[in-house]
Amino acid sequence: MKIVFMGTPQFAVASLDELIKAGSEIAGVITAPDKPAGRGQKVTESAVKQYAVANGLRILQPTNLKDPEFLAELRSLDADLQVVVAFRMLPEEVWNMPDKGTINLHASLLPQYRGAAPLNWVLINGEKESGVTTFFLKHDIDTGNVLFTEKVTLTGHETAGELHDRLMNKGAGLLVKTVKAVESGRYNEHPQFTLLTENIELKTAPKIYKNDCKINWNLPVTWVYNFIRGLSPTPAAFTELNSKTFKIYRCEFQETEPGIQPGAFLTDNKTYLKFAAQDGFISVTDIQLEGKKRMEIGEFLRGVKL
Repeated sequence: MKIVFMGTPQFAVASLDELIKAGSEIAGVITAPDKPAGRGQKVTESAVKQYAVANGLRILQPTNLKDPEFLAELRSLDADLQVVVAFRMLPEEVWNMPDKGTINLHASLLPQYRGAAPLNWVLINGEKESGVTTFFLKHDIDTGNVLFTEKVTLTGHETAGELHDRLMNKGAGLLVKTVKAVESGRYNEHPQFTLLTENIELKTAPKIYKNDCKINWNLPVTWVYNFIRGLSPTPAAFTELNSKTFKIYRCEFQETEPGIQPGAFLTDNKTYLKFAAQDGFISVTDIQLEGKKRMEIGEFLRGVKL
Protein backbone atom coordinates (compact mmCIF):
# COMPACT_ATOMS: atom_id res chain seq x y z
CA MET A 1 0.00 0.00 0.00
CA LYS A 2 1.00 3.58 -0.59
CA ILE A 3 0.55 5.56 2.64
CA VAL A 4 0.34 9.27 3.34
CA PHE A 5 1.36 10.02 6.93
CA MET A 6 0.07 13.06 8.81
CA GLY A 7 1.57 14.21 12.11
CA THR A 8 3.51 16.96 13.83
CA PRO A 9 5.06 16.33 17.30
CA GLN A 10 7.57 13.80 18.61
CA PHE A 11 4.72 11.46 19.58
CA ALA A 12 4.07 10.93 15.85
CA VAL A 13 7.72 10.34 14.92
CA ALA A 14 7.85 6.94 16.63
CA SER A 15 4.86 5.77 14.56
CA LEU A 16 6.34 7.00 11.27
CA ASP A 17 9.65 5.35 12.12
CA GLU A 18 7.99 1.99 12.92
CA LEU A 19 5.99 2.09 9.68
CA ILE A 20 9.17 2.60 7.68
CA LYS A 21 10.97 -0.17 9.57
CA ALA A 22 8.01 -2.46 8.83
CA GLY A 23 8.47 -1.83 5.09
CA SER A 24 5.55 0.53 4.47
CA GLU A 25 5.73 2.73 1.39
CA ILE A 26 5.36 6.34 2.55
CA ALA A 27 4.18 8.35 -0.45
CA GLY A 28 4.26 11.63 1.46
CA VAL A 29 4.30 13.28 4.87
CA ILE A 30 1.90 16.07 5.82
CA THR A 31 2.97 18.20 8.77
CA ALA A 32 2.51 21.67 10.25
CA PRO A 33 4.17 24.71 8.65
CA ASP A 34 7.42 25.93 10.20
CA LYS A 35 6.81 28.53 12.90
CA PRO A 36 8.71 30.76 15.34
CA ALA A 37 9.30 29.23 18.77
CA GLY A 38 11.11 30.01 22.01
CA ARG A 39 12.35 33.31 23.37
CA GLY A 40 14.33 34.13 20.26
CA GLN A 41 11.33 33.28 18.02
CA LYS A 42 13.61 31.21 15.81
CA VAL A 43 11.75 29.50 12.98
CA THR A 44 11.42 25.84 13.96
CA GLU A 45 10.51 22.72 12.00
CA SER A 46 8.15 20.15 13.49
CA ALA A 47 9.64 16.93 14.84
CA VAL A 48 7.93 15.00 12.04
CA LYS A 49 9.40 17.30 9.38
CA GLN A 50 12.89 16.90 10.82
CA TYR A 51 12.53 13.13 10.67
CA ALA A 52 11.07 13.23 7.15
CA VAL A 53 13.91 15.42 5.87
CA ALA A 54 16.50 13.10 7.43
CA ASN A 55 14.87 10.13 5.70
CA GLY A 56 14.33 11.72 2.29
CA LEU A 57 10.52 11.68 2.42
CA ARG A 58 8.29 13.97 0.39
CA ILE A 59 6.86 16.72 2.62
CA LEU A 60 3.75 18.90 2.35
CA GLN A 61 3.10 21.72 4.83
CA PRO A 62 -0.31 23.23 4.05
CA THR A 63 -1.66 26.16 6.03
CA ASN A 64 -5.16 25.48 4.75
CA LEU A 65 -6.27 21.85 4.37
CA LYS A 66 -9.08 22.93 2.01
CA ASP A 67 -6.77 24.79 -0.38
CA PRO A 68 -7.46 23.44 -3.91
CA GLU A 69 -3.73 23.44 -4.70
CA PHE A 70 -2.97 21.32 -1.62
CA LEU A 71 -5.87 18.94 -2.34
CA ALA A 72 -4.61 18.45 -5.90
CA GLU A 73 -1.09 17.72 -4.67
CA LEU A 74 -2.42 15.31 -2.03
CA ARG A 75 -4.52 13.53 -4.66
CA SER A 76 -1.47 13.21 -6.90
CA LEU A 77 0.25 11.10 -4.21
CA ASP A 78 -2.35 8.42 -5.03
CA ALA A 79 -2.37 6.98 -1.50
CA ASP A 80 -4.27 3.79 -0.69
CA LEU A 81 -4.44 4.73 3.00
CA GLN A 82 -3.83 7.81 5.15
CA VAL A 83 -2.47 7.56 8.68
CA VAL A 84 -2.95 10.36 11.21
CA VAL A 85 -1.02 10.67 14.49
CA ALA A 86 -1.27 13.87 16.56
CA PHE A 87 -2.04 16.19 13.66
CA ARG A 88 -5.23 18.27 13.43
CA MET A 89 -8.85 17.95 12.40
CA LEU A 90 -9.21 17.00 8.75
CA PRO A 91 -11.96 18.13 6.37
CA GLU A 92 -13.98 15.34 4.77
CA GLU A 93 -12.42 15.92 1.36
CA VAL A 94 -9.08 14.93 2.94
CA TRP A 95 -9.98 11.99 5.19
CA ASN A 96 -12.35 10.49 2.62
CA MET A 97 -9.84 10.64 -0.24
CA PRO A 98 -8.03 7.23 -0.16
CA ASP A 99 -9.79 4.02 -1.19
CA LYS A 100 -9.01 2.34 2.15
CA GLY A 101 -9.84 5.41 4.22
CA THR A 102 -7.91 7.25 6.92
CA ILE A 103 -6.92 5.76 10.26
CA ASN A 104 -6.00 7.64 13.41
CA LEU A 105 -3.94 6.66 16.45
CA HIS A 106 -5.36 8.14 19.67
CA ALA A 107 -3.68 8.11 23.09
CA SER A 108 -6.61 6.81 25.12
CA LEU A 109 -8.99 3.88 25.29
CA LEU A 110 -11.80 5.20 23.13
CA PRO A 111 -14.58 6.13 23.55
CA GLN A 112 -13.12 7.46 26.81
CA TYR A 113 -11.07 10.68 26.64
CA ARG A 114 -11.92 11.94 23.18
CA GLY A 115 -10.19 15.25 22.55
CA ALA A 116 -6.86 17.04 22.33
CA ALA A 117 -5.34 16.23 25.74
CA PRO A 118 -6.01 12.60 26.74
CA LEU A 119 -2.57 12.11 28.31
CA ASN A 120 -3.20 14.96 30.73
CA TRP A 121 -6.80 14.27 31.65
CA VAL A 122 -6.40 10.57 32.32
CA LEU A 123 -3.83 11.42 35.03
CA ILE A 124 -5.67 14.46 36.38
CA ASN A 125 -8.69 12.22 36.91
CA GLY A 126 -6.59 9.60 38.68
CA GLU A 127 -7.42 6.74 36.31
CA LYS A 128 -5.99 3.26 36.92
CA GLU A 129 -5.45 2.42 33.25
CA SER A 130 -5.00 4.06 29.87
CA GLY A 131 -3.89 2.92 26.44
CA VAL A 132 -3.94 3.55 22.71
CA THR A 133 -6.63 3.09 20.07
CA THR A 134 -6.65 2.95 16.28
CA PHE A 135 -9.84 3.85 14.44
CA PHE A 136 -11.22 5.04 11.11
CA LEU A 137 -11.84 8.77 10.87
CA LYS A 138 -15.36 10.07 10.37
CA HIS A 139 -17.15 13.45 10.72
CA ASP A 140 -17.07 14.00 14.50
CA ILE A 141 -13.71 14.07 16.27
CA ASP A 142 -12.50 10.76 17.75
CA THR A 143 -15.82 8.99 17.12
CA GLY A 144 -14.96 6.61 14.26
CA ASN A 145 -15.18 2.83 14.34
CA VAL A 146 -12.45 1.29 16.51
CA LEU A 147 -10.00 -1.18 14.97
CA PHE A 148 -7.60 -2.13 17.78
CA THR A 149 -6.77 -1.08 21.34
CA GLU A 150 -3.96 -1.83 23.74
CA LYS A 151 -4.10 -1.12 27.48
CA VAL A 152 -1.45 0.00 29.96
CA THR A 153 -1.74 -0.09 33.74
CA LEU A 154 -1.03 3.22 35.49
CA THR A 155 0.99 3.44 38.69
CA GLY A 156 -0.76 6.49 40.13
CA HIS A 157 2.56 8.38 40.22
CA GLU A 158 3.73 8.82 36.61
CA THR A 159 3.76 12.25 34.98
CA ALA A 160 2.15 13.12 31.66
CA GLY A 161 5.64 13.18 30.14
CA GLU A 162 6.35 9.63 31.29
CA LEU A 163 2.97 8.39 30.07
CA HIS A 164 3.62 10.16 26.75
CA ASP A 165 6.74 8.07 26.17
CA ARG A 166 5.03 4.81 27.14
CA LEU A 167 2.06 5.38 24.86
CA MET A 168 4.21 6.77 22.04
CA ASN A 169 6.06 3.47 21.77
CA LYS A 170 3.01 1.32 22.48
CA GLY A 171 1.02 3.22 19.87
CA ALA A 172 3.69 2.86 17.19
CA GLY A 173 3.51 -0.92 17.47
CA LEU A 174 -0.29 -0.90 17.43
CA LEU A 175 -0.31 1.31 14.33
CA VAL A 176 1.90 -1.10 12.39
CA LYS A 177 -0.43 -3.94 13.41
CA THR A 178 -3.41 -1.90 12.21
CA VAL A 179 -1.86 -0.98 8.85
CA LYS A 180 -1.03 -4.63 8.16
CA ALA A 181 -4.59 -5.64 9.05
CA VAL A 182 -6.10 -3.00 6.76
CA GLU A 183 -3.78 -4.04 3.94
CA SER A 184 -4.80 -7.69 4.27
CA GLY A 185 -8.46 -6.89 4.89
CA ARG A 186 -8.41 -8.95 8.09
CA TYR A 187 -9.95 -6.66 10.65
CA ASN A 188 -13.23 -5.90 12.38
CA GLU A 189 -14.71 -2.47 12.97
CA HIS A 190 -16.33 -1.74 16.32
CA PRO A 191 -18.75 1.23 16.55
CA GLN A 192 -17.84 3.11 19.70
CA PHE A 193 -21.31 2.90 21.21
CA THR A 194 -20.84 -0.90 21.39
CA LEU A 195 -17.77 -0.38 23.61
CA LEU A 196 -19.60 1.66 26.24
CA THR A 197 -20.36 -0.12 29.49
CA GLU A 198 -23.72 0.71 31.02
CA ASN A 199 -23.64 3.34 33.79
CA ILE A 200 -20.02 4.28 33.05
CA GLU A 201 -19.47 8.05 32.77
CA LEU A 202 -18.07 9.15 29.41
CA LYS A 203 -15.07 11.42 30.05
CA THR A 204 -13.56 13.85 27.56
CA ALA A 205 -10.13 15.41 27.09
CA PRO A 206 -10.51 19.02 25.94
CA LYS A 207 -7.54 21.20 25.11
CA ILE A 208 -5.85 22.69 28.18
CA TYR A 209 -5.05 26.41 28.26
CA LYS A 210 -2.68 28.32 30.52
CA ASN A 211 -5.47 29.66 32.73
CA ASP A 212 -6.61 26.08 33.36
CA CYS A 213 -3.28 25.22 34.98
CA LYS A 214 -3.50 27.28 38.18
CA ILE A 215 -3.58 25.06 41.28
CA ASN A 216 -6.65 25.28 43.50
CA TRP A 217 -5.31 24.56 46.99
CA ASN A 218 -8.86 24.32 48.39
CA LEU A 219 -9.27 20.89 46.78
CA PRO A 220 -8.27 17.51 48.32
CA VAL A 221 -4.55 16.84 48.37
CA THR A 222 -4.80 13.72 46.16
CA TRP A 223 -6.63 15.76 43.52
CA VAL A 224 -3.92 18.45 43.59
CA TYR A 225 -1.22 15.76 43.34
CA ASN A 226 -2.88 14.24 40.26
CA PHE A 227 -3.37 17.69 38.76
CA ILE A 228 0.33 18.51 39.08
CA ARG A 229 1.61 15.25 37.59
CA GLY A 230 -1.06 15.34 34.89
CA LEU A 231 0.29 18.68 33.64
CA SER A 232 3.99 17.85 33.94
CA PRO A 233 6.14 18.77 32.11
CA THR A 234 3.79 20.72 29.88
CA PRO A 235 1.87 22.96 30.13
CA ALA A 236 2.78 22.68 33.88
CA ALA A 237 0.67 23.41 36.95
CA PHE A 238 1.46 26.70 38.69
CA THR A 239 0.79 28.70 41.81
CA GLU A 240 1.40 32.34 42.68
CA LEU A 241 3.42 33.59 45.64
CA ASN A 242 4.52 37.16 46.35
CA SER A 243 3.17 38.18 42.91
CA LYS A 244 5.41 35.66 41.17
CA THR A 245 4.51 32.47 39.32
CA PHE A 246 5.94 29.11 40.35
CA LYS A 247 5.57 26.06 38.11
CA ILE A 248 5.55 22.74 39.97
CA TYR A 249 6.70 19.66 38.03
CA ARG A 250 7.07 17.00 40.71
CA CYS A 251 5.85 16.61 44.23
CA GLU A 252 4.84 14.21 46.97
CA PHE A 253 1.72 14.35 49.11
CA GLN A 254 0.85 13.79 52.75
CA GLU A 255 -2.71 13.16 53.88
CA THR A 256 -2.62 14.85 57.26
CA GLU A 257 -4.53 17.72 58.84
CA PRO A 258 -2.65 20.78 57.54
CA GLY A 259 -3.58 23.12 60.37
CA ILE A 260 -2.99 26.13 58.14
CA GLN A 261 -5.02 27.82 55.43
CA PRO A 262 -5.05 26.12 52.00
CA GLY A 263 -2.40 27.72 49.80
CA ALA A 264 -0.19 28.72 52.75
CA PHE A 265 3.26 27.15 52.82
CA LEU A 266 5.89 25.84 55.20
CA THR A 267 9.64 25.80 54.49
CA ASP A 268 12.98 25.64 56.26
CA ASN A 269 14.52 27.52 53.29
CA LYS A 270 16.98 24.62 52.94
CA THR A 271 15.44 21.28 52.08
CA TYR A 272 11.65 21.43 51.92
CA LEU A 273 8.75 23.53 50.69
CA LYS A 274 5.22 22.31 51.20
CA PHE A 275 1.85 23.87 50.47
CA ALA A 276 -1.35 23.16 52.37
CA ALA A 277 -4.28 21.72 50.46
CA GLN A 278 -7.74 20.98 51.84
CA ASP A 279 -6.74 17.85 53.76
CA GLY A 280 -2.96 17.52 53.52
CA PHE A 281 0.32 18.86 52.20
CA ILE A 282 1.94 18.93 48.76
CA SER A 283 5.70 18.68 49.22
CA VAL A 284 7.42 20.19 46.17
CA THR A 285 10.46 18.37 44.77
CA ASP A 286 10.89 20.01 41.32
CA ILE A 287 10.01 23.67 40.71
CA GLN A 288 10.60 26.66 38.44
CA LEU A 289 10.31 30.34 39.32
CA GLU A 290 9.27 32.58 36.43
CA GLY A 291 12.34 33.79 34.55
CA LYS A 292 14.54 31.09 36.10
CA LYS A 293 15.48 27.54 35.14
CA ARG A 294 13.76 24.43 36.45
CA MET A 295 15.43 23.14 39.65
CA GLU A 296 15.30 20.45 42.31
CA ILE A 297 13.91 21.92 45.53
CA GLY A 298 17.23 21.97 47.42
CA GLU A 299 18.99 23.93 44.70
CA PHE A 300 15.98 26.26 44.39
CA LEU A 301 15.92 27.09 48.12
CA ARG A 302 19.64 27.83 48.16
CA GLY A 303 18.99 30.69 45.75
CA VAL A 304 15.53 31.91 46.84
CA LYS A 305 14.45 32.78 50.36
CA LEU A 306 10.72 32.51 50.98
